[in-house]
Amino acid sequence: MKFVHLHTHSHYSLLDGLAKIDDIIDRAKELGMKAVALTDHGNLYGAIEFYKKAVKAEIKPILGVETYVAPRTRFEKESKIDDQYSHLILLCENNTGWKNLIQLVTKSYLEGFYYKPRVDKEILKQHHEGLIALSACVAGGISQLILNRSMEEAEKEVREYQEIFGKENFFLEIGYHPNFADAERANIGLKKLSEITGAPLVATQDIHYMKSEDAEYHDILLAVQTGNKTSDDDRLTLKADDFSMRSQEDMMEIFKDTPEAIENTVKIAERCEVNIILNKILLPTFQLPESENSSIEYLKKLANERLPSRFEIADAKITERLDYELGVIEKTGFADYFLIVQDFVNWAKERGIVVGPGRGSAAGSLVSYVLGITDLNPLKYDLLFERFLNPDRISMPDIDMDFTDVRRDEVFGYIREKYGEDKVAQIITFGTMAARAAIRDAGRALGMPYSLCDQISKMIPFNPTQGMKSGWLDKTLQKVAEFKEIYETNPDAKKIIDAARHLEGVARHASVHACGIVISKDTLTDFVPLQRAPQDSNIIITQFEMHSIEDLGLLKMDLLGLKNLTIIE
Repeated sequence: MKFVHLHTHSHYSLLDGLAKIDDIIDRAKELGMKAVALTDHGNLYGAIEFYKKAVKAEIKPILGVETYVAPRTRFEKESKIDDQYSHLILLCENNTGWKNLIQLVTKSYLEGFYYKPRVDKEILKQHHEGLIALSACVAGGISQLILNRSMEEAEKEVREYQEIFGKENFFLEIGYHPNFADAERANIGLKKLSEITGAPLVATQDIHYMKSEDAEYHDILLAVQTGNKTSDDDRLTLKADDFSMRSQEDMMEIFKDTPEAIENTVKIAERCEVNIILNKILLPTFQLPESENSSIEYLKKLANERLPSRFEIADAKITERLDYELGVIEKTGFADYFLIVQDFVNWAKERGIVVGPGRGSAAGSLVSYVLGITDLNPLKYDLLFERFLNPDRISMPDIDMDFTDVRRDEVFGYIREKYGEDKVAQIITFGTMAARAAIRDAGRALGMPYSLCDQISKMIPFNPTQGMKSGWLDKTLQKVAEFKEIYETNPDAKKIIDAARHLEGVARHASVHACGIVISKDTLTDFVPLQRAPQDSNIIITQFEMHSIEDLGLLKMDLLGLKNLTIIE
């Protein structure tokens, strides 16, 4: 390694970063990078996806965040004082650092949120172990003090961070953005502070998109964020300079006068060794009655006790199937899963909460039917158990359940009460720019007539599964003749569509998954950062979406709420 990027924003820096995780991995591989960091603004939304994909691509993933530091404490929230936060980069050196970063990000949301999720020096001291800190871009506290000509205060700030993280773990970050006068002034001050305090320099790029030619599309994204047009003056923009992922050679040339700042990127990367165990199943334990000692034995007992309620006469075919399924459940170690699900499903039924009869592969389980989880007899319809749980390919079973929408919250409440507020949360999901919306957003930001944007968007075939992902506009160009024609003959339409192709699939906002919950054996923040739902501060949600929760091996369940759900006997 010659150089490593340690300051990178993905599209999970919502409406600020343009690149998706795949784009970052692909570009890093194209440039021959052996390692790269992900440091999104204030959150860890993309961390597991990034870790998994980087490892697969044989690139070392460096997990981090660009956090916001409160000017006083995270608990003080006075207008025009406490909204003046500064930035700080935190990188995980090891698994202890990863656990501490989860704690810091969680507390920044649950305790410190005021316009942005904020930490303070108190919790940095509590959770500093295993973390390497960089002073961040010109929005960093030290750079801001330099720009305000407070060198004495800036030196004091450096020494305070050296005390918090250790002298070997705090670096002064210099970047190269020559068209921003503040950036060069900050660099001069940072170099002086390095000489005075001994804090080593580290070179970064503050990446917001992958290639230089993406700058115009990133500028459109920022205009979407702020509700401006790209032609507006006095708006948030980075178009004056390059914030792409530069090559190692470019960075070495740019910082040839401070080679130690380049070398330190490699030294930091070599120190960062986080090992996240994926796909190891982490089931919570069902609380057994005092008279019971084994989850599987209790499950067998319940199944046999409830068998007569489903079958007046249990013939050999039924008992053989039941014994077979229970044997597979024992082999795969999922007894607690069935006990947990049957417990809250039957709790709901006992209280008159309408529960769906079951859907998906779970309907193929006789054990689920006997326990009351589903109401479909799989033997009657020749449904296969192996589609649900296969003894030769062990993976977490997935029982999807429907509850009446008006009382589903009662079921959530029961689960939280039974397993603990600290072990249960709803799951985040991300709204992305769908093809049609990307056309409208891009056109609005470019100042194009609404009628043209509306005309173009209506040409795009509606597809609820593909229309939310990247590539649907490309497929539309291939398959829809009138869409291709307007693209090739109307320069304004081409400009809108080209911009929309870059925005398509980019994360736009976070919200609560309609039906996903996670239950953990241990405190959730041992594995997952939490936050409040953007739309309802009373709801606690994970920062990892459904697939990342599954990758971590945590128990994820879909409890879909359906309006007007009734069961006809």
